[in-house]
Amino acid sequence: MLIDVHAHYSPKAYLETMARVSGGRRPPSWNNLPHTDSPEDVETRLRFMDEAGVQIQVFSTGILAPYAHREADAVEAARITNDAYAEATRRYPDRFASFVNLPLPHVDASLREMERGFDQLGMVGVTMNCSAFEHSAAESRFDPLYQEMNRRGAVVYYHPCGNNIRSPMIGEYGIGGIGPVLEDSVLVTHLIVRQIPIRYPNLKIIISHLGGLIPTFLDRMDHQIGPHALAEPASTTARRFYYDTVGHGSAAALLAAWKAFGADHLVPGSDWPVLLASETYVETFDYVRRSELPQDDIDKIIHRNAPALFNLPA
Repeated sequence: MLIDVHAHYSPKAYLETMARVSGGRRPPSWNNLPHTDSPEDVETRLRFMDEAGVQIQVFSTGILAPYAHREADAVEAARITNDAYAEATRRYPDRFASFVNLPLPHVDASLREMERGFDQLGMVGVTMNCSAFEHSAAESRFDPLYQEMNRRGAVVYYHPCGNNIRSPMIGEYGIGGIGPVLEDSVLVTHLIVRQIPIRYPNLKIIISHLGGLIPTFLDRMDHQIGPHALAEPASTTARRFYYDTVGHGSAAALLAAWKAFGADHLVPGSDWPVLLASETYVETFDYVRRSELPQDDIDKIIHRNAPALFNLPA
């Protein structure tokens, strides 16, 4: 079973709410891409899924998460967003699933919405941005969320927030396209330094975009990131995570992630609808199928790892 763990969905109610409470909007480049809940976009999404052999997409908001400084605004946005996502999964229970979107940075409200998402809406995991209003998702203020997710043995999926890691060296040079992979990389190091996978061993953590730069400096992390303060080498902790295959068709990036993390820790992702601007949905997964990896490892990555994460039959 091919489960796309990295797919974004923009119901009208969600878009209107985010524009009102935070001024957030999808980028203009998405205007002609099928990401909304219009009948035409949903039909296109299902048709593309059939063509690519994708059984299920797991929805997440991505950069435009329901976060707001005022708790009431964040709660309203998260509830409306999750309700709209749940409606889609009720209409197409065999094709769509959803992560719970949290009203961060408000922890108690997020715990309540997490409970509602799991116990009432039937969602299959939790999604968090790499940071919320300049606070890393690994900060101690969010420990109660990790405690609850650990108790539930939950999947937690991280996505960049689009802040270019607060660096003018990125934003002022107009190279924001590399910002998300830097966010992924920094978050992984934060999770390692904060020992999140060690302290909460029942968590199943998914990182976007093949882990960003992480595959290229595992050994450097072992040498230079807290070698005497961590419970295990940083590279060992990094291999506890799962990483989606969003790599813009780069065989080199896929090979590096495979060598760094192993086939058992890669899962299919598409960043729907972003890559549709440059490649077909079929191609997003075919680059893995055409890779030089052993066939059994390709089968694990495409068909077996994600169902195991979500406790579904492969």
